[in-house]
Amino acid sequence: MRKSAKLVIAVMLCSLALAASAPSARASGPASKRKSRDDQTSGRPGGYLVRAVRHQLLMLPYYSVFDNIEFSVDGYRVTLSGEVVRPTLKSDAENVVKRIEGVERVVNKIKVLPASFNDDRIRHATYRAIYRHPVLNRYALQSVPPIHIIVDNGNVTLVGVVANEMDKNVAYVQANSVPEVFSVTNRLRVEKD
Repeated sequence: MRKSAKLVIAVMLCSLALAASAPSARASGPASKRKSRDDQTSGRPGGYLVRAVRHQLLMLPYYSVFDNIEFSVDGYRVTLSGEVVRPTLKSDAENVVKRIEGVERVVNKIKVLPASFNDDRIRHATYRAIYRHPVLNRYALQSVPPIHIIVDNGNVTLVGVVANEMDKNVAYVQANSVPEVFSVTNRLRVEKD
């Protein structure tokens, strides 16, 4: 009885930690270059829209390290892409971006990952393998854990930003050590100072 109570508490704490994490939204494309806020009033959305979209995506509830939403801004059109576990997260992302002043059109190319008990097990095992490793556990302490774990039919993709090449390689090795993982794609980027 005592062991099951500890397990329930541990699962609840893990769920709260995952719910508190935020997306690794990344701007891409030529329109993502930083421009002043004055660009919005002169007819060019530039940096204002990039910052506003990033902010709204970071504020999405229920976004976890098991989701990845990326975006690009082209004029007044925002294209969303990436992968999410919950179908509601796809529609929530589109809805919050549509409400941003200056956005005229949202193209939603976010993929909803298939529901799978095995993929869920791999997600949690990969999370533990990465964030419990002594080299990488400092990332788990951040309010927005930067290493996102995308699992699609047993195939793992690591997305996000790490401090150095060693952390990138350790995360890849740790993900490869999880049983029943078919392949691991390492799309982690090294943060440039």
